[in-house]
Amino acid sequence: MQAFAKGCYSVPIWKQLLLIGILAAIGYGGYEGYQRYLAPSETSTAASARGDRPTSVEITRAEIRTLARTVEAVGTTRARQSVDIVPEADGRIVELAISSGTTVEKGAVLVRLDDDIARADLAEAEARLKERRQALERAKQLRLSNAVAEATVEESEARLAEAEAQLDRAARRLQERTIRAPFEGVVGLTNVDPGARVVQGTPITRLDDLSEVELEFGLPEGLFAQVAQGQPLTATTVAFPGEVFMGKIEAVDNRIDPVSRSFRTRAIIPNPEGTLPAGMFMSLELTLSQADRVVIPEEALVFQAAETYVFVVEDGIARRVVVRTGQRRDGMVAILDGVAEGTTIVLRGLQRLRDGGPVAVIGQTGDSDDVAAENATEGDNT
Repeated sequence: MQAFAKGCYSVPIWKQLLLIGILAAIGYGGYEGYQRYLAPSETSTAASARGDRPTSVEITRAEIRTLARTVEAVGTTRARQSVDIVPEADGRIVELAISSGTTVEKGAVLVRLDDDIARADLAEAEARLKERRQALERAKQLRLSNAVAEATVEESEARLAEAEAQLDRAARRLQERTIRAPFEGVVGLTNVDPGARVVQGTPITRLDDLSEVELEFGLPEGLFAQVAQGQPLTATTVAFPGEVFMGKIEAVDNRIDPVSRSFRTRAIIPNPEGTLPAGMFMSLELTLSQADRVVIPEEALVFQAAETYVFVVEDGIARRVVVRTGQRRDGMVAILDGVAEGTTIVLRGLQRLRDGGPVAVIGQTGDSDDVAAENATEGDNT
Protein backbone atom coordinates (compact mmCIF):
# COMPACT_ATOMS: atom_id res chain seq x y z
CA MET A 1 0.00 0.00 0.00
CA GLN A 2 2.76 2.35 0.85
CA ALA A 3 4.48 1.34 -2.38
CA PHE A 4 1.35 2.22 -4.49
CA ALA A 5 0.94 5.58 -2.84
CA LYS A 6 4.55 6.31 -3.34
CA GLY A 7 4.24 5.40 -7.07
CA CYS A 8 1.28 7.80 -7.57
CA TYR A 9 3.06 10.70 -6.02
CA SER A 10 5.93 10.07 -8.33
CA VAL A 11 3.85 11.17 -11.49
CA PRO A 12 5.01 14.62 -12.64
CA ILE A 13 2.65 17.50 -12.04
CA TRP A 14 2.66 18.62 -15.69
CA LYS A 15 1.22 15.32 -16.80
CA GLN A 16 -1.58 15.61 -14.32
CA LEU A 17 -2.41 19.11 -15.61
CA LEU A 18 -2.32 17.87 -19.21
CA LEU A 19 -4.81 15.10 -18.39
CA ILE A 20 -7.13 17.53 -16.68
CA GLY A 21 -7.02 19.86 -19.72
CA ILE A 22 -7.84 17.04 -22.12
CA LEU A 23 -10.83 15.97 -20.06
CA ALA A 24 -12.07 19.56 -19.87
CA ALA A 25 -11.76 20.00 -23.66
CA ILE A 26 -13.73 16.82 -24.30
CA GLY A 27 -16.49 17.95 -21.95
CA TYR A 28 -16.68 21.40 -23.51
CA GLY A 29 -16.84 19.94 -27.05
CA GLY A 30 -19.66 17.61 -26.10
CA TYR A 31 -21.63 20.47 -24.61
CA GLU A 32 -21.20 22.65 -27.70
CA GLY A 33 -22.23 19.77 -29.99
CA TYR A 34 -25.34 19.19 -27.98
CA GLN A 35 -26.31 22.85 -28.08
CA ARG A 36 -25.70 23.12 -31.82
CA TYR A 37 -27.20 19.92 -33.17
CA LEU A 38 -29.44 18.17 -30.67
CA ALA A 39 -31.02 21.01 -28.74
CA PRO A 40 -32.45 22.84 -31.80
CA SER A 41 -34.01 19.63 -33.13
CA GLU A 42 -35.70 18.94 -29.82
CA THR A 43 -36.86 22.53 -29.58
CA SER A 44 -38.27 22.44 -33.13
CA THR A 45 -40.08 19.19 -32.44
CA ALA A 46 -41.57 20.55 -29.29
CA ALA A 47 -42.58 23.77 -30.99
CA SER A 48 -44.18 21.84 -33.85
CA ALA A 49 -46.05 19.71 -31.36
CA ARG A 50 -47.35 22.88 -29.69
CA GLY A 51 -48.50 24.20 -33.12
CA ASP A 52 -46.25 27.26 -33.08
CA ARG A 53 -44.89 26.54 -36.54
CA PRO A 54 -47.17 27.93 -39.34
CA THR A 55 -48.55 25.45 -41.84
CA SER A 56 -47.94 26.30 -45.48
CA VAL A 57 -51.26 26.45 -47.34
CA GLU A 58 -52.73 27.62 -50.63
CA ILE A 59 -55.95 29.58 -50.44
CA THR A 60 -58.90 30.60 -52.58
CA ARG A 61 -61.93 32.81 -52.12
CA ALA A 62 -65.59 31.92 -52.13
CA GLU A 63 -67.36 33.52 -55.09
CA ILE A 64 -70.84 33.94 -56.53
CA ARG A 65 -71.74 31.97 -59.65
CA THR A 66 -74.93 31.29 -61.51
CA LEU A 67 -75.65 27.58 -61.24
CA ALA A 68 -78.16 25.89 -63.49
CA ARG A 69 -80.11 22.77 -62.62
CA THR A 70 -80.16 20.69 -65.77
CA VAL A 71 -81.34 17.33 -67.10
CA GLU A 72 -79.86 15.36 -69.99
CA ALA A 73 -81.75 13.52 -72.72
CA VAL A 74 -81.37 12.31 -76.30
CA GLY A 75 -83.54 12.75 -79.35
CA THR A 76 -83.72 12.68 -83.14
CA THR A 77 -84.17 15.73 -85.34
CA ARG A 78 -87.15 16.15 -87.62
CA ALA A 79 -87.81 18.76 -90.28
CA ARG A 80 -90.21 21.54 -89.39
CA GLN A 81 -92.24 20.56 -92.48
CA SER A 82 -91.68 17.51 -94.62
CA VAL A 83 -93.61 16.01 -97.56
CA ASP A 84 -93.11 13.29 -100.14
CA ILE A 85 -93.32 14.65 -103.67
CA VAL A 86 -95.64 12.30 -105.57
CA PRO A 87 -97.66 12.74 -108.79
CA GLU A 88 -101.46 12.95 -108.58
CA ALA A 89 -101.88 11.46 -112.08
CA ASP A 90 -100.25 8.92 -114.34
CA GLY A 91 -97.90 10.13 -117.04
CA ARG A 92 -94.43 10.48 -118.50
CA ILE A 93 -91.92 12.89 -116.98
CA VAL A 94 -90.95 15.58 -119.47
CA GLU A 95 -89.18 17.89 -117.01
CA LEU A 96 -87.41 17.05 -113.74
CA ALA A 97 -86.28 20.33 -112.14
CA ILE A 98 -84.77 18.70 -109.06
CA SER A 99 -81.21 19.08 -107.81
CA SER A 100 -80.71 17.06 -104.65
CA GLY A 101 -79.63 19.10 -101.62
CA THR A 102 -80.67 22.48 -103.03
CA THR A 103 -83.22 24.89 -101.64
CA VAL A 104 -86.32 25.69 -103.70
CA GLU A 105 -88.82 28.46 -103.24
CA LYS A 106 -92.51 27.91 -102.54
CA GLY A 107 -94.37 27.33 -105.80
CA ALA A 108 -91.26 26.38 -107.79
CA VAL A 109 -91.81 23.74 -110.50
CA LEU A 110 -90.30 20.39 -109.52
CA VAL A 111 -91.76 17.94 -112.06
CA ARG A 112 -93.74 18.25 -115.28
CA LEU A 113 -95.66 15.37 -116.85
CA ASP A 114 -96.74 15.18 -120.49
CA ASP A 115 -99.89 17.33 -120.76
CA ASP A 116 -100.98 17.21 -124.42
CA ILE A 117 -104.19 15.31 -123.74
CA ALA A 118 -104.96 17.41 -120.67
CA ARG A 119 -104.58 20.62 -122.69
CA ALA A 120 -106.85 19.23 -125.43
CA ASP A 121 -109.46 18.32 -122.84
CA LEU A 122 -109.27 21.84 -121.45
CA ALA A 123 -109.76 23.40 -124.89
CA GLU A 124 -112.74 21.14 -125.51
CA ALA A 125 -114.26 22.12 -122.18
CA GLU A 126 -113.78 25.80 -122.93
CA ALA A 127 -115.50 25.41 -126.34
CA ARG A 128 -118.41 23.52 -124.80
CA LEU A 129 -118.79 26.21 -122.16
CA LYS A 130 -118.90 28.90 -124.83
CA GLU A 131 -121.56 26.97 -126.78
CA ARG A 132 -123.72 26.43 -123.68
CA ARG A 133 -123.45 30.09 -122.73
CA GLN A 134 -124.65 31.17 -126.22
CA ALA A 135 -127.48 28.64 -126.09
CA LEU A 136 -128.65 30.10 -122.83
CA GLU A 137 -128.62 33.62 -124.26
CA ARG A 138 -130.78 32.52 -127.24
CA ALA A 139 -133.21 30.75 -124.96
CA LYS A 140 -133.61 33.87 -122.87
CA GLN A 141 -134.26 36.02 -125.94
CA LEU A 142 -136.89 33.59 -127.22
CA ARG A 143 -138.50 33.44 -123.84
CA LEU A 144 -139.10 37.16 -123.97
CA SER A 145 -141.34 36.63 -127.00
CA ASN A 146 -142.83 33.44 -125.52
CA ALA A 147 -141.31 31.44 -128.39
CA VAL A 148 -140.00 28.84 -125.95
CA ALA A 149 -141.16 27.55 -122.65
CA GLU A 150 -139.60 28.44 -119.31
CA ALA A 151 -138.39 24.86 -119.06
CA THR A 152 -136.18 25.39 -122.07
CA VAL A 153 -134.39 28.28 -120.34
CA GLU A 154 -133.92 26.23 -117.18
CA GLU A 155 -132.51 23.36 -119.19
CA SER A 156 -130.02 25.71 -120.89
CA GLU A 157 -128.93 27.03 -117.48
CA ALA A 158 -128.34 23.49 -116.23
CA ARG A 159 -126.29 22.62 -119.30
CA LEU A 160 -124.21 25.78 -118.77
CA ALA A 161 -123.48 24.80 -115.16
CA GLU A 162 -122.48 21.35 -116.34
CA ALA A 163 -120.09 22.87 -118.90
CA GLU A 164 -118.53 25.10 -116.22
CA ALA A 165 -117.93 22.04 -114.02
CA GLN A 166 -116.33 20.18 -116.90
CA LEU A 167 -114.04 23.14 -117.54
CA ASP A 168 -112.98 23.24 -113.89
CA ARG A 169 -112.31 19.50 -114.00
CA ALA A 170 -110.21 19.80 -117.14
CA ALA A 171 -108.25 22.73 -115.69
CA ARG A 172 -107.61 20.73 -112.53
CA ARG A 173 -106.36 17.73 -114.51
CA LEU A 174 -104.00 19.96 -116.44
CA GLN A 175 -102.74 21.49 -113.20
CA GLU A 176 -102.00 18.02 -111.82
CA ARG A 177 -99.52 17.48 -114.66
CA THR A 178 -97.20 20.01 -112.98
CA ILE A 179 -95.86 19.37 -109.47
CA ARG A 180 -94.83 22.48 -107.51
CA ALA A 181 -93.12 22.93 -104.14
CA PRO A 182 -95.78 23.45 -101.43
CA PHE A 183 -93.30 25.41 -99.28
CA GLU A 184 -89.69 26.57 -99.28
CA GLY A 185 -87.38 23.72 -98.45
CA VAL A 186 -84.49 21.42 -99.34
CA VAL A 187 -84.97 18.79 -102.04
CA GLY A 188 -83.82 15.27 -101.32
CA LEU A 189 -82.57 12.47 -103.56
CA THR A 190 -84.64 11.10 -106.43
CA ASN A 191 -84.70 7.70 -108.13
CA VAL A 192 -86.50 8.69 -111.33
CA ASP A 193 -85.22 10.29 -114.53
CA PRO A 194 -86.78 12.44 -117.26
CA GLY A 195 -88.74 10.25 -119.69
CA ALA A 196 -89.73 7.73 -117.03
CA ARG A 197 -93.39 6.87 -116.71
CA VAL A 198 -94.84 7.22 -113.24
CA VAL A 199 -98.22 6.38 -111.79
CA GLN A 200 -100.25 8.21 -109.20
CA GLY A 201 -98.55 8.07 -105.77
CA THR A 202 -95.07 7.11 -107.03
CA PRO A 203 -92.46 8.73 -104.68
CA ILE A 204 -90.24 11.06 -106.69
CA THR A 205 -88.36 12.93 -103.97
CA ARG A 206 -88.78 14.49 -100.53
CA LEU A 207 -89.00 18.15 -99.58
CA ASP A 208 -87.89 19.23 -96.08
CA ASP A 209 -88.22 22.63 -94.45
CA LEU A 210 -84.98 22.81 -92.43
CA SER A 211 -85.15 26.47 -91.38
CA GLU A 212 -85.89 24.96 -87.97
CA VAL A 213 -85.64 21.38 -86.77
CA GLU A 214 -87.81 19.68 -84.22
CA LEU A 215 -86.23 17.50 -81.56
CA GLU A 216 -88.46 15.06 -79.72
CA PHE A 217 -87.30 13.32 -76.56
CA GLY A 218 -88.67 11.63 -73.46
CA LEU A 219 -88.33 12.80 -69.85
CA PRO A 220 -89.18 10.94 -66.61
CA GLU A 221 -92.55 11.70 -65.09
CA GLY A 222 -90.90 13.20 -61.99
CA LEU A 223 -89.97 16.26 -64.07
CA PHE A 224 -93.43 16.83 -65.53
CA ALA A 225 -94.18 19.84 -63.32
CA GLN A 226 -90.76 21.39 -63.95
CA VAL A 227 -90.81 21.43 -67.76
CA ALA A 228 -92.64 24.24 -69.52
CA GLN A 229 -92.86 25.86 -72.92
CA GLY A 230 -90.06 28.31 -73.65
CA GLN A 231 -87.38 26.75 -71.41
CA PRO A 232 -83.90 26.96 -73.00
CA LEU A 233 -81.77 23.96 -73.91
CA THR A 234 -78.51 23.13 -75.66
CA ALA A 235 -77.90 20.26 -78.07
CA THR A 236 -74.75 18.61 -79.42
CA THR A 237 -74.00 15.91 -81.95
CA VAL A 238 -70.95 13.85 -82.85
CA ALA A 239 -71.28 15.04 -86.45
CA PHE A 240 -70.26 18.57 -85.36
CA PRO A 241 -67.80 18.15 -82.45
CA GLY A 242 -67.37 21.20 -80.28
CA GLU A 243 -70.43 22.97 -81.69
CA VAL A 244 -73.40 23.72 -79.46
CA PHE A 245 -76.89 24.39 -80.85
CA MET A 246 -79.32 26.51 -78.86
CA GLY A 247 -83.05 25.83 -78.72
CA LYS A 248 -86.14 25.98 -76.53
CA ILE A 249 -89.11 23.84 -75.55
CA GLU A 250 -92.05 24.26 -77.94
CA ALA A 251 -94.55 21.76 -76.55
CA VAL A 252 -95.01 19.26 -73.73
CA ASP A 253 -97.29 16.27 -74.15
CA ASN A 254 -100.28 16.12 -71.82
CA ARG A 255 -99.97 12.37 -71.29
CA ILE A 256 -97.49 10.12 -69.51
CA ASP A 257 -96.70 6.73 -70.98
CA PRO A 258 -97.91 4.14 -68.43
CA VAL A 259 -95.23 1.67 -69.55
CA SER A 260 -92.08 3.82 -69.64
CA ARG A 261 -93.34 6.34 -67.04
CA SER A 262 -92.12 9.17 -69.24
CA PHE A 263 -93.66 11.97 -71.29
CA ARG A 264 -92.79 13.33 -74.71
CA THR A 265 -91.33 16.78 -75.11
CA ARG A 266 -90.71 18.70 -78.33
CA ALA A 267 -88.02 21.34 -78.78
CA ILE A 268 -87.27 23.72 -81.64
CA ILE A 269 -83.69 24.45 -82.74
CA PRO A 270 -83.13 27.30 -85.24
CA ASN A 271 -81.31 26.05 -88.32
CA PRO A 272 -81.13 29.01 -90.72
CA GLU A 273 -78.16 27.64 -92.67
CA GLY A 274 -79.56 24.12 -92.92
CA THR A 275 -76.66 22.69 -90.94
CA LEU A 276 -78.73 20.05 -89.18
CA PRO A 277 -80.48 17.44 -91.35
CA ALA A 278 -83.58 15.51 -90.43
CA GLY A 279 -83.06 12.20 -88.63
CA MET A 280 -79.85 13.18 -86.79
CA PHE A 281 -79.24 11.79 -83.28
CA MET A 282 -78.51 14.54 -80.75
CA SER A 283 -77.70 14.81 -77.04
CA LEU A 284 -79.34 17.69 -75.23
CA GLU A 285 -79.19 19.44 -71.90
CA LEU A 286 -82.34 21.11 -70.64
CA THR A 287 -82.08 23.94 -68.09
CA LEU A 288 -84.75 23.50 -65.42
CA SER A 289 -83.78 26.41 -63.17
CA GLN A 290 -80.97 28.89 -62.46
CA ALA A 291 -79.81 30.57 -59.24
CA ASP A 292 -76.84 32.56 -57.91
CA ARG A 293 -74.90 30.58 -55.29
CA VAL A 294 -71.73 30.91 -53.24
CA VAL A 295 -69.32 28.31 -54.61
CA ILE A 296 -65.88 26.97 -53.70
CA PRO A 297 -63.68 24.21 -55.21
CA GLU A 298 -64.68 20.70 -54.14
CA GLU A 299 -61.11 19.89 -53.05
CA ALA A 300 -61.42 22.46 -50.23
CA LEU A 301 -64.03 20.29 -48.48
CA VAL A 302 -63.08 18.04 -45.55
CA PHE A 303 -65.34 15.15 -44.58
CA GLN A 304 -65.37 13.73 -41.06
CA ALA A 305 -68.08 11.42 -39.80
CA ALA A 306 -71.39 13.17 -40.52
CA GLU A 307 -69.85 16.62 -40.85
CA THR A 308 -68.56 18.53 -43.85
CA TYR A 309 -66.34 21.49 -43.10
CA VAL A 310 -63.75 23.85 -44.53
CA PHE A 311 -60.86 25.81 -43.05
CA VAL A 312 -61.30 29.57 -43.13
CA VAL A 313 -58.27 31.84 -42.76
CA GLU A 314 -58.75 34.83 -40.42
CA ASP A 315 -55.75 36.98 -39.45
CA GLY A 316 -53.31 34.19 -40.23
CA ILE A 317 -55.24 31.61 -38.18
CA ALA A 318 -57.15 28.65 -39.56
CA ARG A 319 -60.70 28.24 -38.29
CA ARG A 320 -62.80 25.16 -38.94
CA VAL A 321 -66.28 26.00 -40.23
CA VAL A 322 -69.04 23.44 -40.77
CA VAL A 323 -70.84 23.98 -44.10
CA ARG A 324 -73.93 22.70 -45.88
CA THR A 325 -73.34 21.86 -49.52
CA GLY A 326 -75.61 21.82 -52.54
CA GLN A 327 -75.25 21.33 -56.28
CA ARG A 328 -71.88 20.29 -57.72
CA ARG A 329 -70.72 21.17 -61.21
CA ASP A 330 -67.38 21.36 -63.02
CA GLY A 331 -65.32 20.85 -59.86
CA MET A 332 -67.22 23.51 -57.89
CA VAL A 333 -69.72 22.99 -55.09
CA ALA A 334 -72.46 25.34 -53.92
CA ILE A 335 -72.34 26.33 -50.24
CA LEU A 336 -75.85 26.78 -48.88
CA ASP A 337 -74.79 27.73 -45.35
CA GLY A 338 -71.58 28.50 -43.44
CA VAL A 339 -69.48 30.54 -45.90
CA ALA A 340 -70.17 33.95 -47.46
CA GLU A 341 -68.89 35.50 -50.68
CA GLY A 342 -65.25 36.63 -50.45
CA THR A 343 -64.36 34.36 -47.50
CA THR A 344 -60.78 33.09 -47.64
CA ILE A 345 -60.76 29.29 -47.83
CA VAL A 346 -57.82 26.88 -47.51
CA LEU A 347 -57.55 24.97 -50.77
CA ARG A 348 -54.36 22.92 -50.37
CA GLY A 349 -52.26 21.94 -47.38
CA LEU A 350 -55.18 20.53 -45.39
CA GLN A 351 -53.34 17.38 -44.27
CA ARG A 352 -51.42 19.00 -41.38
CA LEU A 353 -53.83 21.82 -40.63
CA ARG A 354 -55.65 22.06 -37.32
CA ASP A 355 -58.34 24.33 -35.94
CA GLY A 356 -56.78 27.46 -34.49
CA GLY A 357 -53.34 26.80 -35.92
CA PRO A 358 -51.28 29.51 -37.68
CA VAL A 359 -50.92 29.35 -41.45
CA ALA A 360 -48.44 30.69 -43.97
CA VAL A 361 -50.08 31.52 -47.31
CA ILE A 362 -47.79 30.53 -50.19
CA GLY A 363 -50.25 30.79 -53.07
CA GLN A 364 -53.75 31.70 -54.17
CA THR A 365 -55.81 30.27 -57.03
CA GLY A 366 -55.94 32.66 -59.93
CA ASP A 367 -52.45 34.06 -59.24
CA SER A 368 -49.65 33.74 -61.73
CA ASP A 369 -47.53 31.78 -59.29
CA ASP A 370 -50.02 28.94 -58.79
CA VAL A 371 -47.62 26.30 -60.15
CA ALA A 372 -44.71 27.47 -58.00
CA ALA A 373 -46.93 27.62 -54.94
CA GLU A 374 -48.17 24.08 -55.52
CA ASN A 375 -44.61 22.79 -55.95
CA ALA A 376 -43.57 24.54 -52.75
CA THR A 377 -46.46 22.94 -50.90
CA GLU A 378 -45.53 19.48 -52.17
CA GLY A 379 -41.91 20.01 -51.18
CA ASP A 380 -42.90 21.09 -47.68
CA ASN A 381 -45.18 18.09 -47.24
CA THR A 382 -42.41 15.78 -48.37
